[in-house]
Formats: sequence, structure tokens, C-alpha cells
Amino acid sequence: MNRYLIHDTGVLHARLLRHVLRSPDTLITTAVMPIAIMLMFVLVLGGAIDTGATPYVDYMLPGILLITVASGVSYTAMRLFQDLNTGIFERFQSMPIARSSVLWAHVLTSLVANLVSLAVVVAAALLVGFGSGAGVGEWLAVLGILVLFTLALTWIAVIPGLAAKSLDGAVAFSYPLIFLPFVSSAFVPTGTMPAPVRFFAEHQPVTSIVDAIRGLLAQQPVSGEIWVALAWCAGILVAAAGASIVLYRRRAG
Repeated sequence: MNRYLIHDTGVLHARLLRHVLRSPDTLITTAVMPIAIMLMFVLVLGGAIDTGATPYVDYMLPGILLITVASGVSYTAMRLFQDLNTGIFERFQSMPIARSSVLWAHVLTSLVANLVSLAVVVAAALLVGFGSGAGVGEWLAVLGILVLFTLALTWIAVIPGLAAKSLDGAVAFSYPLIFLPFVSSAFVPTGTMPAPVRFFAEHQPVTSIVDAIRGLLAQQPVSGEIWVALAWCAGILVAAAGASIVLYRRRAG
């Protein structure tokens, strides 16, 4: 590994963070949509959904957190696409920096920006009644899952950022990711769904991730769900990162 990779990534990451701070509307937009969905479900639809003894805001918050990440990573694709199409990419290639630092800077910026948005969403959930008796260990486990999930989706975002022909094409990939939690256990128990939809919902990655986070926050046993969730996140991360690096090398070449 290039010994300058960490330094170069840090420099480029600082540049991207300045861009984010100059346009805080991206962070606001990332948090506003999930908060709006949360308010609609909790205040309008939640009373009609039976989640047993679990308050509905507690039940659906994990899904809202995943939607927040799915919405946030679209800006990674957008920023990368803009770098590639404004001449900055070629300038970086002519400089004595580690080539992969360009990608890692975008990934690290996505992680930081999404963690801020997640904190805002959790704060909003507290205002509408969310509560958890989870301890530090459980919260750290939730944070770990969300970090791994964010990294996995960010590497997915890198692919259209490198390959798209237009800005709209670069961000359009996020729409299915935002929709996916709605066909899972995030908002309603899967037992209420028709058989084909239920089968899909119970075997797609969002359900296992949501169930693991929900169980941790409720201090329930999650030995099975958490390993399935981590396997999904790690598998997606490895596959997406590998594809992104291959595509980036072709583009750089």
C-alpha cells in the first residue's frame, strides 16, 4: 500500500468536507425526507398498525435510519460525477498522489455526512416519543451496523458516480435503495403481507438489518439476526468495492 495513501486521502477528504459545509442543504435534505416519512407513519398511519407492545416509533425507527443512509449516499455519486466531469479528476491524476485516495476521500466524506444526518434523525425521533433502554454496548453495536451499512451503500454509489453519463443517471440508483425498506419488516410485520411479497421481504438484506437494530435497541436477543445482517453488509461492501475499484482503474487508465 502506498505510504502516502492515508495523508492524501485526508487532504482530499478535507476538501470534500469544505464543499459539504458550504452547501449544508445537502445534509438538511438528507435528514428532512426520512423525518417527514417518520412523522407521517407515526402520527398518521401508526395507530392502524399493530406492533404489539412495542411503540410504533420504536418499531419503525431502524427502517428510517436505513432510508436516511440510502438518501445520503446519492450525494456521493453526485460529487464523484462532478469531479469526473469538471476536469478536477484529470488534475488529480497528474499530481503525485495515491490514485485510490480519490475514491477513499469520497467514501470517508459519505460516512461522516451520513453519521451527522443519522444523529439528526435520532434526535427528531426522540421528540416524537422514541425511547430505548439499550446500554452503551447495544448502541455501539447499532452504530457498527450502521457504519458498515453506510460503507456498503457508499461503494454502491461510487459505481454510478464513475459510470453514469448524466447527473440524473448518477443519482437515480438511490431510488430503489430508498424504496427497499418499504418491502421489508421495517414498517409492518411481514406476516401481514401476501405470500410472494412476504417471501421477498423476509429474504432481502434490509429485513435482517432492521431486525438486528430493532432487537439491540429493545435489548432483545439478536444472536441470529445480527450475524445475518453483518454478512449481508460485508458481502455487499466487498462486491461493490471490488467493482468500483475495477471501474475506477479503467476510468483512470
